Amino acid sequence: MVNRRRISVFGSTGSIGKNTVDLLQRQGGPETYDVVAITANQNIELLAEQAKALRAEIAVTSDPRLRGKLSTALDGTGIETAAGPEAVSEAADRTTDWTMSAIVGAAGLEPGLNSLAHGGILALANKESFVAAGKLMLATAAEHNARIIPVDSEHSGVFQAMRGEMWDSVARITLTASGGPFRTWKIDRLEKVTVQDAVVHPTWCMGEKISIDSATMFNKALEMIEAVEFFGIHPDALDVVIHPQSIVHAIVEFQDGSCIAQMSHPDMRGAIGYALNFPNRAPLPLERLDFVELGQLCFEAPDHNKFPALDMAKEVLSVGGLAGAAFNGAKEAALDMFLSGRIGFLDMAKSVRFALDELAGGGELQTSTLNLDEILWIDRLARESALRYQAA
Repeated sequence: MVNRRRISVFGSTGSIGKNTVDLLQRQGGPETYDVVAITANQNIELLAEQAKALRAEIAVTSDPRLRGKLSTALDGTGIETAAGPEAVSEAADRTTDWTMSAIVGAAGLEPGLNSLAHGGILALANKESFVAAGKLMLATAAEHNARIIPVDSEHSGVFQAMRGEMWDSVARITLTASGGPFRTWKIDRLEKVTVQDAVVHPTWCMGEKISIDSATMFNKALEMIEAVEFFGIHPDALDVVIHPQSIVHAIVEFQDGSCIAQMSHPDMRGAIGYALNFPNRAPLPLERLDFVELGQLCFEAPDHNKFPALDMAKEVLSVGGLAGAAFNGAKEAALDMFLSGRIGFLDMAKSVRFALDELAGGGELQTSTLNLDEILWIDRLARESALRYQAA
């Protein structure tokens, strides 16, 4: 008899979480898996629906104000409920064989670390964890014999391309970017970009914040840092190219000049399904590629003047220490300010630049320990600094 895997999904109502739940249900749901914990923020109706469909042991909302609403929605089901950030982290303490980390932002760091502490596989869609604390994540995984499988489409592409290959034979890794909705815009047009403009992604179906991060290419900047931290490559061996069709997700070039590219339609169920079924491959509900219909695949260099986040990522990698955590914290604060109408589209990069300069000048980015307390401390300082840009 095959042991049933214990599964948890953190961030179940976002785009990654919903796709994860979809695949779990397609592969038998509670008849195949023992679902331990399922968590979300404010979409209580969907969270309760998912918890019931998967017969989860516990459902958690990170918003403590919504505990009563969640309890009412799950009354009589036997499913435990809890609320608040601490409850999310405590849910991650429950032993699993496979956990999806799909909480957006730095809020996903502590639950991810807690999940690694009981071994198993952490399917990591929360790139901010590696940007802020890559070395800590890897050390925690090694200490507890856990495994991290990347779920960002680009890093999944690299991970897949490297199966059976030796890392000392790699010459270069290329991550692709769609270019977002403003790929062909002149920089002066970006001054008047609205939130509604920025959330319309040309190829991927994603949540609001990730779509805006893609529009600024901060998402790709985070992925650059994640790739260096996760795969242990030198920053000079990492490239980013614009690929509007979003068919090629990553390219690994080897020392002999050969390249292996991972390709599929832009559907996150591909990377999620790969992580869920690893080391096997199972049938997935993805559209198959028709290369004749595609006709051609296009690539172009990114505009670093229009998307300064890419150069900032290189600087962050050069500085090391707490720079990644500061970069991410400032970026999240800048995004919240844009969403609330306090700053413009181009001001997001300027406020992050302001925060990095301010913290670097004060020497706060240097560290020899890189523990969770330090990371949370610099995250708070970076957010406060980015907010000061608005008043500067």
